[in-house]
Amino acid sequence: MQNKTIRYFGIFIAFILIVSIRFFESKLFYDPFLHFFKSDYHNKSLPDFEGFKLLLNLFLRYLANTLLSISIIYLLFQNKMHVKIALFLYLILFVVLIIVFSFLVFGLDKPDYLLLFYVRRFLIQPILLILLIPAFYFQKKTE
Repeated sequence: MQNKTIRYFGIFIAFILIVSIRFFESKLFYDPFLHFFKSDYHNKSLPDFEGFKLLLNLFLRYLANTLLSISIIYLLFQNKMHVKIALFLYLILFVVLIIVFSFLVFGLDKPDYLLLFYVRRFLIQPILLILLIPAFYFQKKTE
Protein backbone atom coordinates (compact mmCIF):
# COMPACT_ATOMS: atom_id res chain seq x y z
CA MET A 1 0.00 0.00 0.00
CA GLN A 2 2.80 2.41 0.88
CA ASN A 3 4.55 1.75 -2.46
CA LYS A 4 1.35 2.59 -4.35
CA THR A 5 0.93 5.78 -2.34
CA ILE A 6 4.49 6.86 -3.19
CA ARG A 7 3.92 6.08 -6.88
CA TYR A 8 0.68 8.09 -6.99
CA PHE A 9 2.31 10.96 -5.13
CA GLY A 10 5.17 10.93 -7.68
CA ILE A 11 2.65 11.00 -10.54
CA PHE A 12 0.85 13.90 -8.87
CA ILE A 13 4.11 15.86 -8.43
CA ALA A 14 5.14 15.21 -12.06
CA PHE A 15 1.72 16.36 -13.24
CA ILE A 16 1.95 19.52 -11.11
CA LEU A 17 5.38 20.22 -12.63
CA ILE A 18 3.99 19.81 -16.17
CA VAL A 19 1.18 22.23 -15.32
CA SER A 20 3.73 24.61 -13.78
CA ILE A 21 5.78 24.59 -16.98
CA ARG A 22 2.66 25.66 -18.85
CA PHE A 23 1.64 28.23 -16.25
CA PHE A 24 5.10 29.87 -16.04
CA GLU A 25 6.03 29.36 -19.69
CA SER A 26 6.64 33.03 -20.42
CA LYS A 27 8.97 33.37 -17.42
CA LEU A 28 10.82 30.09 -17.95
CA PHE A 29 11.32 30.01 -21.72
CA TYR A 30 12.11 32.40 -24.54
CA ASP A 31 9.27 32.09 -27.04
CA PRO A 32 8.14 35.16 -28.98
CA PHE A 33 5.43 33.03 -30.60
CA LEU A 34 3.51 32.83 -27.30
CA HIS A 35 2.16 36.36 -27.73
CA PHE A 36 2.04 36.09 -31.52
CA PHE A 37 -0.40 33.17 -31.52
CA LYS A 38 -2.53 34.73 -28.76
CA SER A 39 -3.18 37.74 -30.98
CA ASP A 40 -4.91 38.06 -34.32
CA TYR A 41 -1.89 36.66 -36.13
CA HIS A 42 -3.47 35.75 -39.46
CA ASN A 43 -2.60 39.04 -41.13
CA LYS A 44 0.68 39.72 -39.31
CA SER A 45 4.20 38.73 -40.18
CA LEU A 46 6.22 36.53 -37.84
CA PRO A 47 7.65 38.34 -34.83
CA ASP A 48 11.36 39.07 -34.64
CA PHE A 49 13.22 36.32 -32.82
CA GLU A 50 16.67 34.99 -32.06
CA GLY A 51 16.88 31.68 -33.93
CA PHE A 52 19.37 29.81 -31.76
CA LYS A 53 17.77 31.00 -28.53
CA LEU A 54 14.32 29.98 -29.79
CA LEU A 55 15.45 26.48 -30.82
CA LEU A 56 17.38 26.00 -27.57
CA ASN A 57 14.37 26.97 -25.49
CA LEU A 58 12.06 24.74 -27.52
CA PHE A 59 14.50 21.88 -26.89
CA LEU A 60 14.70 22.63 -23.16
CA ARG A 61 10.93 22.78 -22.82
CA TYR A 62 10.50 19.59 -24.84
CA LEU A 63 13.16 17.91 -22.68
CA ALA A 64 11.48 18.98 -19.43
CA ASN A 65 8.08 17.77 -20.61
CA THR A 66 9.63 14.53 -21.89
CA LEU A 67 11.41 13.74 -18.62
CA LEU A 68 8.25 14.40 -16.62
CA SER A 69 6.13 12.39 -19.07
CA ILE A 70 8.56 9.46 -18.96
CA SER A 71 8.46 9.63 -15.16
CA ILE A 72 4.66 9.45 -15.21
CA ILE A 73 4.71 6.52 -17.64
CA TYR A 74 7.21 4.64 -15.49
CA LEU A 75 5.34 5.32 -12.26
CA LEU A 76 2.01 4.32 -13.81
CA PHE A 77 3.10 1.11 -15.50
CA GLN A 78 6.47 0.21 -13.91
CA ASN A 79 7.53 -1.33 -17.19
CA LYS A 80 10.98 -0.57 -18.60
CA MET A 81 9.91 -1.57 -22.11
CA HIS A 82 7.20 1.11 -22.03
CA VAL A 83 9.85 3.63 -21.01
CA LYS A 84 12.15 2.56 -23.86
CA ILE A 85 9.33 2.76 -26.40
CA ALA A 86 8.25 6.16 -25.10
CA LEU A 87 11.82 7.50 -25.18
CA PHE A 88 12.23 6.30 -28.75
CA LEU A 89 8.93 7.91 -29.80
CA TYR A 90 9.80 11.17 -28.04
CA LEU A 91 13.20 11.26 -29.76
CA ILE A 92 11.78 10.54 -33.23
CA LEU A 93 8.96 13.03 -32.74
CA PHE A 94 11.38 15.74 -31.63
CA VAL A 95 13.69 15.24 -34.61
CA VAL A 96 10.81 15.33 -37.10
CA LEU A 97 9.04 18.28 -35.47
CA ILE A 98 12.14 20.43 -35.00
CA ILE A 99 13.06 19.91 -38.66
CA VAL A 100 9.56 20.88 -39.79
CA PHE A 101 9.47 23.83 -37.38
CA SER A 102 12.89 25.04 -38.56
CA PHE A 103 11.84 24.77 -42.19
CA LEU A 104 8.63 26.72 -41.54
CA VAL A 105 10.35 29.47 -39.56
CA PHE A 106 13.69 29.79 -41.37
CA GLY A 107 12.98 28.40 -44.82
CA LEU A 108 9.77 30.12 -45.86
CA ASP A 109 9.04 33.80 -46.29
CA LYS A 110 5.37 33.36 -45.36
CA PRO A 111 4.82 30.03 -43.57
CA ASP A 112 1.45 28.41 -43.10
CA TYR A 113 0.60 29.81 -39.66
CA LEU A 114 -1.82 27.02 -38.79
CA LEU A 115 0.79 24.36 -39.51
CA LEU A 116 3.40 26.35 -37.58
CA PHE A 117 0.98 26.68 -34.66
CA TYR A 118 0.37 22.93 -34.44
CA VAL A 119 3.99 21.88 -34.95
CA ARG A 120 5.03 24.30 -32.21
CA ARG A 121 2.17 23.06 -30.01
CA PHE A 122 3.46 19.48 -30.27
CA LEU A 123 6.93 20.72 -29.32
CA ILE A 124 5.88 22.71 -26.27
CA GLN A 125 3.03 20.60 -24.86
CA PRO A 126 3.17 16.99 -23.57
CA ILE A 127 0.60 15.82 -26.11
CA LEU A 128 2.36 12.50 -26.69
CA LEU A 129 1.78 11.60 -23.03
CA ILE A 130 -1.97 11.90 -23.58
CA LEU A 131 -1.66 9.39 -26.43
CA LEU A 132 0.77 6.97 -24.79
CA ILE A 133 -1.03 6.43 -21.47
CA PRO A 134 -4.15 4.91 -23.08
CA ALA A 135 -2.01 2.95 -25.55
CA PHE A 136 0.11 1.40 -22.80
CA TYR A 137 -2.95 0.80 -20.66
CA PHE A 138 -4.68 -1.01 -23.51
CA GLN A 139 -1.55 -3.07 -24.17
CA LYS A 140 -1.32 -3.98 -20.49
CA LYS A 141 -4.98 -5.08 -20.43
CA THR A 142 -4.57 -7.27 -23.53
CA GLU A 143 -1.49 -9.09 -22.21
